[in-house]
Amino acid sequence: MQTHTQNLSSLLIAVGTLLSGLHGAKWAYTGPDGEHHWSKHYPFCGGTFQSPIDIQTQLLRFDPTLRPIELQNYNLSANEQLTLGNNGHSIQLSLPRRMYLSSLPHRYTAAQLHFHWGSEHLPVGSEHTVNGRQFAAEMHMVLFNSDKYPNISVAADKSDGLAVLGVLIEVGEFNPAFAQFLKYINGIKYKDQRVQVPAFNIRSLLPVHLDEYYRYDGSLTTPPCYPSVLWTVFKNPVTISLKQFLALATAIYSSHQQESAPVAMNSNYRKPQYTDNRVVLCSFQGGRGLQGATQTVTSQFLRRQVINQLLDGDLADLADQDGLNQLLDGDLADLADQDGLNQLFPSPWKNQQNRQPVWKSGLSEDMLCYVSLEQDVSRQLSRGRSPTHTDTQLVQALRETLFPELNLRSYLGCKSDLALFTIRQLLRGRSATDEALELDQAIVKALGGTGQRGSTAQQTGFASAPAAVPKKPNQPIPWLQPMEWED
Repeated sequence: MQTHTQNLSSLLIAVGTLLSGLHGAKWAYTGPDGEHHWSKHYPFCGGTFQSPIDIQTQLLRFDPTLRPIELQNYNLSANEQLTLGNNGHSIQLSLPRRMYLSSLPHRYTAAQLHFHWGSEHLPVGSEHTVNGRQFAAEMHMVLFNSDKYPNISVAADKSDGLAVLGVLIEVGEFNPAFAQFLKYINGIKYKDQRVQVPAFNIRSLLPVHLDEYYRYDGSLTTPPCYPSVLWTVFKNPVTISLKQFLALATAIYSSHQQESAPVAMNSNYRKPQYTDNRVVLCSFQGGRGLQGATQTVTSQFLRRQVINQLLDGDLADLADQDGLNQLLDGDLADLADQDGLNQLFPSPWKNQQNRQPVWKSGLSEDMLCYVSLEQDVSRQLSRGRSPTHTDTQLVQALRETLFPELNLRSYLGCKSDLALFTIRQLLRGRSATDEALELDQAIVKALGGTGQRGSTAQQTGFASAPAAVPKKPNQPIPWLQPMEWED
C-alpha cells in the first residue's frame, strides 16, 4: 500500500511538473533559468526533433518538388498600424491575418515575426547555423495552419500547426526595410513596452530569391519547444548595417523599466540541437539524393513497404546486406522495379491474419497534440521507478514516447532516416523469433555496434533502448494503429 502511494505521489508530481511548464514558467537564455534548465519546466525542450539545428551538407537532399515560397498580401499600406513590442526575450512585430503563404500543403496565416541576435562584443547570434557557421542574427516569421486551426494558440501544439520562415542576417550594407521598424526601437527598450508603427512591405525583409531554401521538421526554439514547426530557412542571408545590428544588441533590455538593475537583451539565441536522424530537404541542386520527381514519389512509396515489412513481412530478407542498405540508408531507388520489389517483399501487401497493412503513424493524420502525450508520459513514469529525479524521468519518458512517432512520420515523408529505436518499437508487435533477433543484431553491427548511426544513441538518450523482442509476444503498439491503404 505504501509503495502504491509513493508511486501515485511520484506520478502526480511529474504531471504537475508538466502542467506547470505548459502554463508558463520563468526562463532565460543563461543563468539558473537558462536553456540547459528549460526541460525542468518544459519537458519538450529536452525531447526530440528540436530546433534550431546545424544545417550540414551531409544532411541535405535535393527535392525538386519544393516550390518557391509564395507570399500573399505582404505589401501593406503605410496607413495601417502594426504593433512592435518587447516580450522580454525578443522584439516582436505583429502581422495581419490577411498575410499568408500559398505554397505549402495548407494555408499558413501570418501571426508575427521576431529576432534573435548576438552581442556588441560577439556579433554572432543566429539560431540556425550552416556547416557550423553562425550569422549575426536571424529573423523568424511565424505562421499557423489556418485551414485547420482558428488561431496560433490552438495550432501551437499540433504536429502540422506551425510554419516558420527563417532568415539569416549578416552585418554588411544598410537595410532600409529593417529601418522601417528599428527607428521606433527606443519606444520598446523595456519588457512589455509596445508602440504602433506604420506598416510597410514585409516582403522587403526577406531575401531576393525565395526559391532557394532548406526545409525540415522541427520545433519552437523557445519554451515550450513543441515539435510542431515546418521550418523553411532561406539559403541566402540578408544584410543589415553595423549600426542597425548594434541597435538590437545594445539598446534593448529584458527587464522592466522600474527594475533597479536593467538586464540587457543580447545573445538571445538557442544553441543547435541534435538532428535525431532527420535529413534536411533543399529546394536547390547541391543536396544528395532525391534527384528527380519520380524518384521522390517512388521513395515515399517504398518506405511504406519497409514499414509493412517490419510489421508483417519476412524479416530475414531485411537482415542481409541489401536489405540493411535499404532499411538504414533511405536510398530505395534500386528497388523501384518489380524484381526488386518481389525480392524485398515476397509476401503480398494485403491483409495478413485479418490485419490491414500499416504504414502510417498511429498519431492522428490530422493532428498530434503534444499536450495530450501527458498521459503517455505519466504511464511511463508509473512503471515502478524511483520517485527521485522526477524531472529527468519526465524528459526521458517524453523522448521514449514521442521519438518513434516523429521519426516514423518524418521517415515516411522522406525527411528522416529510420532510427534503430523506431525499428525496435515496430518489432515489439511481433512474436519473438530468431529472425527478429537476427535483424536487430545485423542492424547494430551495420551501425558499428553503437545501436545508432553516429552518436545518435547519445543524442536521443536511447543508448539503453528496449530489446527488439518483448517478453510478451504480439504486444500491441499503442502509437501505431492499422490504417487503410492509400496509393
